[in-house]
Amino acid sequence: MPKTLATAAVDRLLHHAHIVLTEGSSLRLIQATSGQGVVPLNQPG
Repeated sequence: MPKTLATAAVDRLLHHAHIVLTEGSSLRLIQATSGQGVVPLNQPG
């Protein structure tokens, strides 16, 4: 996707968006920094 098209698409999506501020620690950040990361799903086989 060209950069100008991506910028236009994001601008269009966020034009009427509301910003929601949250507090507290990020569960994903805690998992990533603790080395847990992403756990793959069980694959058949």
